[in-house]
Amino acid sequence: MSEWNLKLFYESEEAFEKDFNMLNLDIKDLVNLKGKLNNPEGLIEYAKINRRLDSRLSNVYIYASMAHDLNQKDLVASKRFQKVYSKYMEVISAASFVDPEILKNKKEDVLKWCDSFEELKPLKYGISNLFRLNRFVKTAKVEAIMANYNEATQGYISLYDNLVVADKTPATATLTDGKEIEVSMANYTYLLGTLKNQEDRRIVFEALYNYYELHKKTLAQIYKGIMAGELAEAKNRGYKSILESKLYSNNIDKKVYTSLVSVARNYNQPLKRYYKLRKKYFGLKELHTYDRMLKFRTSNKVYTYEESKRLVLEADKKLGEDFYNKAKEVMADGRVSVYPKDGKSTGAYSNSTYEKGTIIMLNHTDDLNSAFTLAHEAGHSIHSMYSIESQPYETYNYTIFVAEVASTFNEARFLDYMMENTTDKNERIVLLQEAIDGLVATFYRQTLFADYELQAHTVYEKGEVIDEEVLSNIMKDLYKKYYGIDLDTEELKKYVWAYIPHLFHSPFYVYQYATSYATSQAIYMNVKNNEPGAFDAYINLLKSGGSNYPVELIKEAGVDLTKKDAFMAVVNRLDELVTMLEKELYED
Repeated sequence: MSEWNLKLFYESEEAFEKDFNMLNLDIKDLVNLKGKLNNPEGLIEYAKINRRLDSRLSNVYIYASMAHDLNQKDLVASKRFQKVYSKYMEVISAASFVDPEILKNKKEDVLKWCDSFEELKPLKYGISNLFRLNRFVKTAKVEAIMANYNEATQGYISLYDNLVVADKTPATATLTDGKEIEVSMANYTYLLGTLKNQEDRRIVFEALYNYYELHKKTLAQIYKGIMAGELAEAKNRGYKSILESKLYSNNIDKKVYTSLVSVARNYNQPLKRYYKLRKKYFGLKELHTYDRMLKFRTSNKVYTYEESKRLVLEADKKLGEDFYNKAKEVMADGRVSVYPKDGKSTGAYSNSTYEKGTIIMLNHTDDLNSAFTLAHEAGHSIHSMYSIESQPYETYNYTIFVAEVASTFNEARFLDYMMENTTDKNERIVLLQEAIDGLVATFYRQTLFADYELQAHTVYEKGEVIDEEVLSNIMKDLYKKYYGIDLDTEELKKYVWAYIPHLFHSPFYVYQYATSYATSQAIYMNVKNNEPGAFDAYINLLKSGGSNYPVELIKEAGVDLTKKDAFMAVVNRLDELVTMLEKELYED
């Protein structure tokens, strides 16, 4: 089966509706607790109700989002998702009294209750963190008022999705040989990696990006609207900046963010060396962004989904029986949506609920990159499985900051497996370019976007003008600094800020790809080199879920992200990989 089996979540639409309607009773039970969270008995009742409510909400939400993502042009699925999303916002509003009421108690009293009652032990970390966040939590009345605006401010995200996905049709491009092809986000990268003629690559690039240029003013205003909501939230709560509001809840030092940006921006010599190698090897007068996916070598091998799955499983088998069994489970029939189709959400992701398990979204195009993507998303799902098995409901959800460690660890393991099992020079070059491009995309590219977010938000917070020109100029400057590529020679690329959904959906999310990548590479090298206790420390990280602050969990696994060395390790690794590629390309 190459498609999700929605019955893994609900046997029928009637079962879904029944659970959805039960949310009204859960909400009523929650609201009835107002004024009763000043003793351990009331808090125990809250723990029971909230666990039931949150679990049910997660199940109906993921079911609705799966159906919606399978076909965003399906009006029935779209209405169902909007209905669930509205209920989600209703729950947030209904629960707005909880934190202020808990905070009326003395911290030492509540933590003592958590130690004394088994039902409250899973709440201890969250409550301890809540008291740390106390200065940013408002009265119940103010929290309720702020919650009422959530759906209005979040509407900008839906507006973005409707504009760039639901209302968008695939573009048609006429290549230099007269052939007409359809260009979409699903096949865009593949086309740029396979078209030999630079002019054809330019045509494909412009076919996709013309849409963003056409809607640049609307997209800039949508982005500004999202920032307006973030700034209002930050100001209302008393944060010094939007960035602080994004980092504080997980106790992440701002230095982690700024050190990452500083290292990627100032230590990009291996990256520029790689692009000079590309320019030289392909005999290009000018290197453009649409030339970056061009392959040094191509493999005739077709990586069907079944073949990709087999290879990922073989790679993961080296990590022990338990890890291997989890890999099989997360890629079981009905848990993976494999192939792209019209209306389907783009990209790839893993998701899960505590009760129903994991799912994986792919847009598999039968190439090596698709196989690496499967390894990546399977890593996410394996992480979720370890956390579900080891943590209570309240702490099984790991933070975004930790999320990319397991996925990129799994990619590193997959690369090594593939390199170990081929002596073919062509295949080795294919794998090296895949590894280098993956590192660049995960570390440098994501940090570039993090740099962009910091600059754009700083401009907005200063009260300066935010429009398509300002956003595009930031991107032009960053592409020059990071890649050494002048976007004046390809005007449309400056609208890449409109092309990246994460910048709209999850502001200040993407930097965590880079921090996680740095973490995973350090951990993976320890495991690969058979450092005593390294693998157990890694599995313990996966099992830890969200039971502590992410930087602390990572430190326990052997990596200190407050130090520059964690990021320099990635820079040095890229330098090594580029050297290896040069030797494979130019030495017999």
